[in-house]
Amino acid sequence: MTLDYRHLRSDPDALRKELGISLEAAQLYCASEVLDLHLEASIWTRIFGYDHRKRHGGGLFGGRFYSQLDFPRVLEGGLTGGCWVITTNPFRSARGRGRVFFQNLEQLQRLFKSEPEHFRLVRDVAEYRAARREGLHGVFLGVQGGNAFDHDLSSLERIPEGAILRVTLVHLSSSRLGSTSSPARLGSDAGLTSLGKEMVERLDALRIFADLAHISKQGFWDAVEVHDGTLPLIVTHTGVAGVNEHWRNLDDEQLRAIADSGGTVGVMYQSSFLGDAYLGGRAERVVDHLEHIVNTVGEDHASLGSDWDGAILPPRDLRSPLELARLVQIMLDRSFSAGRIQKILGLNALAAIDRLRG
Repeated sequence: MTLDYRHLRSDPDALRKELGISLEAAQLYCASEVLDLHLEASIWTRIFGYDHRKRHGGGLFGGRFYSQLDFPRVLEGGLTGGCWVITTNPFRSARGRGRVFFQNLEQLQRLFKSEPEHFRLVRDVAEYRAARREGLHGVFLGVQGGNAFDHDLSSLERIPEGAILRVTLVHLSSSRLGSTSSPARLGSDAGLTSLGKEMVERLDALRIFADLAHISKQGFWDAVEVHDGTLPLIVTHTGVAGVNEHWRNLDDEQLRAIADSGGTVGVMYQSSFLGDAYLGGRAERVVDHLEHIVNTVGEDHASLGSDWDGAILPPRDLRSPLELARLVQIMLDRSFSAGRIQKILGLNALAAIDRLRG
């Protein structure tokens, strides 16, 4: 299949005109590594056969909930890499979740391998860099919902070496691994269970990030306690409480724990978590959260983690990768240096991955 996209990344002036940004912002964006730590890859394909190889519009809801991602818009928008995620269905049986995960992993790998002229599955920074030298999007894979493995933690060892970059321990519901931050947990914060703590240790041994997005506060600190302190911690998609107090967002103490480990925090694009109206705010709010991370723990620990196609309602001017360069303009308007902007766009994420896998 021929992918339908324009090569705007090689034409900063066209990108400038397209988005109404400065030539400086367009040139800086096109010269940067742009890596998203959380791209939803599986939900809509499983539900109604959404084909990532076809170019889509905003769908039934104008870019809300779904239809924010497809291969043409990822390439045209200039995303050079990302962690594409398989989300676990908590309503399946424990054994069924494990079985379906491996089916979904194989299916997702086949999808990316079907477009070798544009995408390459990568396991570490060296492979990512090699892909980029050939002009390819570097594809890391992840799992949202560690309960894909809670029937038998040894099933983690069935994953081909390096194939999975991160596992989000819990999602929007609690599990045998521990408590979610969501009000859906319907009870007190019990933190991580003994099984959840063992999972963190196994992930460390396999050099897979134990992603601390979605986890309860006690669960977060339980994970920090058992985590191998020589490895970086990561939160792939979140907001920060210093900008908007919310059950989904990290406080400053949690930010410091991630930074102290050499890890990074990806800011997500759900408008209500960012502090805007539920039906869609503005891209400036994403930069508010990035700026708070920078001001609190430094510029080496802020990254992008959109959660596009994860049933979110993103800012109305940031509904797909086609609009990502707007973030650069906002950061320039706030006097961010070019070096800081490039760190946030992708270099911080790559540095954390390199610390994990070398």
